[in-house]
Amino acid sequence: MKQTFTAESKKHAGIDGAHVEIPFDVEAVFGAKRVKVRAYFDGKEYRGSIVRMAGCSLVGLTQALRREIGKNPGDTVAVKIDEDKAERIAAVPDDFAAALEESPEAREYFAKLSYSHKKEYVQRVTEAKKAETRKARIEKAVMMLAGKKRQRGGSSV
Repeated sequence: MKQTFTAESKKHAGIDGAHVEIPFDVEAVFGAKRVKVRAYFDGKEYRGSIVRMAGCSLVGLTQALRREIGKNPGDTVAVKIDEDKAERIAAVPDDFAAALEESPEAREYFAKLSYSHKKEYVQRVTEAKKAETRKARIEKAVMMLAGKKRQRGGSSV
């Protein structure tokens, strides 16, 4: 059941994160408090989850999405949300997949990660503009995964 509303983008304390509060009873609409959703912020798609924090339900606005729609915390954003029942698969590029195949520990740990954590690793690799940067990021990612360390906020790899 699609929900449409306008909300203020609010800043997360202590980090460069933002979210919008959900103005409806999430459990009544979707049957659960935590729900995977396909959200549209000013028409731009985001796949994430509605979560409950500090007594309210919210969905995050990534830095990349905020840049794309030109919004900052405090700005008003048009929101459309619908439950996302589609399987979430992080498309691993061939060069990253090949590097994972060479390290059984890294491959096994990566396979156990949630979609969101896999996506963070993949994005960090694919955002590299130079071939040598991409190669270095893949090497670091494999090392971190072999050591059972998750990507944190886009800056670790």
